[in-house]
Amino acid sequence: MRIRDYGIVIGEMPTGRLNKISDVPGVTVGHSTIAAGKHNTGVTVIMTSDKNPFHHKLPAASVVLNGFGKSQGLVQVDELGQLESPIALTNTLNVGLVWDAMVEYVLQRCTMDGLFAPASINPVVCECNDGRLSDIRHRAVGQKEVFDAIAAATTDFEEGAVGAGRGTVCHGLKGGIGTASRTMEYDGKTYTLGVLVQSNYGRLSDLRIDGRPVGKEIASGALEEDKGSIIVVMGTDLPLSDRQIKRVLRRAGVGLARVGSFTGHGSGEVFVGFSTANAMEGDDKAIRVTESFREDLMNDPFRAMAEATEEAVLNSMSCSVAVGDVKSLADYLPKLCK
Repeated sequence: MRIRDYGIVIGEMPTGRLNKISDVPGVTVGHSTIAAGKHNTGVTVIMTSDKNPFHHKLPAASVVLNGFGKSQGLVQVDELGQLESPIALTNTLNVGLVWDAMVEYVLQRCTMDGLFAPASINPVVCECNDGRLSDIRHRAVGQKEVFDAIAAATTDFEEGAVGAGRGTVCHGLKGGIGTASRTMEYDGKTYTLGVLVQSNYGRLSDLRIDGRPVGKEIASGALEEDKGSIIVVMGTDLPLSDRQIKRVLRRAGVGLARVGSFTGHGSGEVFVGFSTANAMEGDDKAIRVTESFREDLMNDPFRAMAEATEEAVLNSMSCSVAVGDVKSLADYLPKLCK
């Protein structure tokens, strides 16, 4: 059950049809989950388009709120302002293997499409440490799992303890993959901004739901340490420049604060975003004609980012099942909502 299934509505803006990042046309998400023996881990892949990602580059940016993380590909994304691969999420020690698999995917996709195979590829891979619930030193996620996740990509994907969220812990309860979306209307057309999170941060005593300090109602005993990470991925079909995407991404921090995060020392808050508008095709002319979004209207996407991030985190928790000794928020929500 998602957070709205408990009667808790986050924010004021309208959602997309599924209230997921995949409400953005062309975006799909796939998981490969490993839940056997000592392993509770996996990989989640955000497919930004059904087109070849290297020959259909999208405007993109990243924001690092706290840099205790091991992500790959962000330097070039911010230098060039473009994304040339799907976005993969996994655990900390599997970043290299997933990066290698993403390179292989792009090479095979270019061969399949009869397009130039590049000699330089910049896959974006982000991570959270799931070592509390999984044998992270045995790097179980490889090319097969990445390719399985890509093959499984769909619009109505699962949330919770799946894929890269299988072994994560958020606010002392089971974290995971969560998503939400918001819509805006300009010039008679509806645009969507969607968010997907891999949540793995925070203290239970700090947890807030729609402003209510529910963590204090659940927690008992001494305050635990805030450590972990959260990855926030934003997609939109608004024609935002890479500079504007970066401005929007900063508002993910507002959504996290609403849930109770203060961004701890050992937490990696990494935000990555893209727009499906104004794609840079391989055969573009030297001078490109693009659409642009008015700067004085940015309050709407700012609010959308904050609301969708807040709801995505809560969905990642409410959709998760208990794993190991980590309980699920769903174990408490029925009583809290009475």
